[in-house]
Amino acid sequence: MTETSPKPFDPLDLAQKLIQCPSVTPLEGGALDTLQDWLTQLGFVCTRLPFSAPDTPDVDNLYARLGTQAPHFCFAGHTDVVPVGDVDGWSVDPFGAEVRDGTLFGRGATDMKGSIGCFIAAVSRLSPHGPLPGSISLLITGDEEGPAINGTIKMLEWLADQGQTIDDCLVGEPTNPTQLGEMVKIGRRGSVNGWLTVLGAQGHIAYPHLAKNPVPIMARMADRLSSFAFDEGTEHFQPTNLEFTTIDVGATTTNVIPAKATAHYNIRFNDTQTAEGLETTIRSLLDDVTRELGGAYELKMVKSGDAFHTEPGVLTDLLTRAIEKTTGATPELSTSGGTSDARFIKNYARVVEFGLVSQSMHKVDEHAKVDDIFKLTDIYEAVLRGYFEV
Repeated sequence: MTETSPKPFDPLDLAQKLIQCPSVTPLEGGALDTLQDWLTQLGFVCTRLPFSAPDTPDVDNLYARLGTQAPHFCFAGHTDVVPVGDVDGWSVDPFGAEVRDGTLFGRGATDMKGSIGCFIAAVSRLSPHGPLPGSISLLITGDEEGPAINGTIKMLEWLADQGQTIDDCLVGEPTNPTQLGEMVKIGRRGSVNGWLTVLGAQGHIAYPHLAKNPVPIMARMADRLSSFAFDEGTEHFQPTNLEFTTIDVGATTTNVIPAKATAHYNIRFNDTQTAEGLETTIRSLLDDVTRELGGAYELKMVKSGDAFHTEPGVLTDLLTRAIEKTTGATPELSTSGGTSDARFIKNYARVVEFGLVSQSMHKVDEHAKVDDIFKLTDIYEAVLRGYFEV
C-alpha cells in the first residue's frame, strides 16, 4: 500500500453497493466488477477466473492479491446469493439495500456481501501504514450457492498451479446464531447424500400373497438407519446423524401394492467417520433388514464434503482476542451447522470462519444490523493488525 491510497472505505456503503448488484447464482450481476474496482484502488492485482464444466452453468470468479511475500492471509467468500423467493413477501426491495432503524435489508446482507464489504473496509484502514510484511488476498467465488463446481475448488487448483500458497484463511460466512461474537467455526461436519430404493413386486391389494409390498421393508430400513448410533461425537464434533428427507412410492390408486419405494437421506458426520465407512455400515444394516423381511434394495451414496477442523492456535487466538475486544463476548469455537467452501480450503491452508449473524440468511427480509457491520470491520482490522504486527 502507498501513501496515495484512498481514504478508508465505509463498510456500510460497500455492503449496500454489493447488495444492489443482483448476483443471483450463477449470475455475476456486476458484483465482481464492483469488487475489482475497489480492490484495484487499494493496489491489489486482480485476476478474473471464469470456469466451465459440462451440465453446469459457467461461473465468473475473482482472485485479488496485495503483496507477494509470506505470510499470506486470505479472505474467502462469495458474491452469489440465493433467489429472493416470494418478492411480495419482502417489506423492501430485495436489491435496494435500504437501511431502516439501524438495520440494512437486502439479499446478501448477511450471506455474505456484508462481510465482504467489512473485510475490504478493514484492509483500506491499513493503507496509510505502508507495505505489509506479507500478503493479503481475496478469493471470491460466484458459485457457493450453486453447484460449487466452477468456483472455489477450481480457483484453489489454479492457485496451486501458479505456485501460490495460502498460509491462513478467514471465510466470511455468517457464523453467529443470534448476536455478533457468539461463534467462530473451526471446522465442519462432513456430508453425504443417500438414495435408497426398495424393490418389491406389484400386485392387487386384496391378494398380498401374490405381491411383495416394499413399504414395510422401507419403513423398517428407515427406522433402523434413523435410530442407529454411529458414534458419540468428539471433543469438537457432535455425534454423526442420519436424517430422512423423503420417502415415496408414487402411488396413484388405493388398490395396488407398489413395485418399489424410494427414499432420500443425508448424513452429517464427524471426524471419526468417512463416507466410505458409513456406506459399509449402512449396507450392513440394510442387509440385516432384507434377511428379516425379504425383498431387495438398491443404494447410491454421494459425498459432498469431508469432516475437518482446524486445531485452535495462533489464528483462532487472534480472532478470539479481536472479538472479545470489540464485542466483550468470548466466542464458542464450533463445528456445528451446515457446510461451506471451507471444506475445500482446508486442503490448502489453515481455515476458520467468522462473519455476521446467520438468523436471516436465505430468508425473506434478509438483514444485518448496521452496528454489527461496523463492529465486524473493527474485528477484521484487529485480526489483520495482529497477524502482520502493524
